[in-house]
Amino acid sequence: MNLASLDLNLVVALRALLEERNVTRAGKRIGLSQPAMSAALARLRRHFEDDLLARVGGHYELTALGQVLLDRTSTACDLLERLFTSQADFDPAREEHEFTLVASDYAVAVFGAELARAVHHRAPRIRLRFTQAPPGIVEKVGTLLSTTDGLLMPHGIISDFPATELHDDQWVFLVAEDNHEVGDHLTRKDLARLPWVTYQRTYDAPAVRQLGMLGIEPRVEVSIDTFQALPFMVAGTRRIALVQRLLAERLRGVAPVRIMEPPYEAVPLRQALWWHPVHSRDAAHIWLRETAAQVGASLPGHTAPPSNHPHGG
Repeated sequence: MNLASLDLNLVVALRALLEERNVTRAGKRIGLSQPAMSAALARLRRHFEDDLLARVGGHYELTALGQVLLDRTSTACDLLERLFTSQADFDPAREEHEFTLVASDYAVAVFGAELARAVHHRAPRIRLRFTQAPPGIVEKVGTLLSTTDGLLMPHGIISDFPATELHDDQWVFLVAEDNHEVGDHLTRKDLARLPWVTYQRTYDAPAVRQLGMLGIEPRVEVSIDTFQALPFMVAGTRRIALVQRLLAERLRGVAPVRIMEPPYEAVPLRQALWWHPVHSRDAAHIWLRETAAQVGASLPGHTAPPSNHPHGG
């Protein structure tokens, strides 16, 4: 496929047609007359050799290919919009801009809050929007990064995308204060016999894989999608939970739990800001990456260098 031979205006028309499923409404949405929109649909049908929209009774429904193209077209339009709104210069003190970052509640509490404070002082007209990572993020990471400004996630889960290094963290365990089955130190037998509370997503996968290599299979009694609720699920029970040290320290005192060292040398967690190469030379995004690296360097356990990409910032 020769991209130069394509009319990229058809991408906008395709998205409107697939989402509206009506030629007239699609035309009004993007400012085209009904004849012009019908002509665009005809060109798209010839290109894909598919009807895309099939009449069923008094309305149109998407064909199988049309359904496949629905999500892909939305992603393509978002990516093109980001590409063509890239800036050569960026003045954080004067610009209005919104950055969208996908993150777990751990990343928001430990790093995101510090980043928001830095942005508040340096760029008063800049907005940050943190969104929760969707299920199955590993399989969708390319699409996700192409439609957002970045993903806060430790190494060991994804690869093949540029990343700005932020900080290191360590794993610790939470045990209820009144859990008398655990003494002053956790043992590997404790990990095997006691029930667990776990974070249900895959961010802690390297740590969990390490437990499997040690012959320890956690007996999961409760699974939740927020790290910050772990202390409350441990308090007053026999349960234990694996949690990041920086978060555990910030949550100290919110629930009657003890923070305990692992009975093995736990693999450290290295947090990074992952981003799509389309942002590489965008001045606004470079500023975001540089600011993120500086904030990460201010946290305990910061890492260097600030990026593993030649244009990481």
